[in-house]
Amino acid sequence: MRKLCPNIYTIGPLHSLHKTKLMANKNPPWQETTYSNSVWKEDKNCMLWLDKHDPKTVIYVSIGSLATMTVEQLLEIWYGVVNSGKPFLWVRRPGSITGGYDKSRVPIELLERTKEIGCIVEWAPQEDVLAHRAIGGFLTHSGWNSTMESIVEGVPMVCWPHHADQQMNSRFVGEVWKIGVDMKDTCDRLLVEKAVRDIMDSKHNAITQSTNTWASLAKESITEIGSSSIHLGRLIDYILAMTMSSTRM
Repeated sequence: MRKLCPNIYTIGPLHSLHKTKLMANKNPPWQETTYSNSVWKEDKNCMLWLDKHDPKTVIYVSIGSLATMTVEQLLEIWYGVVNSGKPFLWVRRPGSITGGYDKSRVPIELLERTKEIGCIVEWAPQEDVLAHRAIGGFLTHSGWNSTMESIVEGVPMVCWPHHADQQMNSRFVGEVWKIGVDMKDTCDRLLVEKAVRDIMDSKHNAITQSTNTWASLAKESITEIGSSSIHLGRLIDYILAMTMSSTRM
């Protein structure tokens, strides 16, 4: 890439780098200057629900702020998650289900089992959720922000990519980084159930070794001498130099 464009600055994971810079700012205290980049109102009661569960036992489900699913896809994923037997926290934002979703037409056994092991909210504080000790896996649309947030926290992923860069992201998760399972664009309850069981049970140890490695690399990159911090400094210097140059002109 640098042969085509020399000025490339690798400064991710941005959310972690941002927090690090705020924490380094002693005046004012970083806790008072943090803010949420959420586009929806967060339901933080789900954190209390997570507190009731043992470490690494809950699967978190979210398709982000733009992706959608049909009613048929919803039911397949819903059955797959429920049939896995794992407690689950599911974010279903308004408008994310197309095709005339009607809760009254959902099979009663699905609703009853969800009451027992599930928690469904319209939106959640995702960074806090992924950092919670109870989370053992993430069923995601493979958006870049979600992917990076999951990597930082060492959470294995089940990838169901939707559009844009998500197909490539999910392939890297499953085939290159070995930190999850790529379902591609397939949506079948048996496949969903197997994928959840893979990252939570049968392939958990192998995947966890990889997730821990990548989480360590991500955290290392945002230290004072880490690559992200160094490249951010280079980017700022480059912008300042360009500004000075244009001023002289």
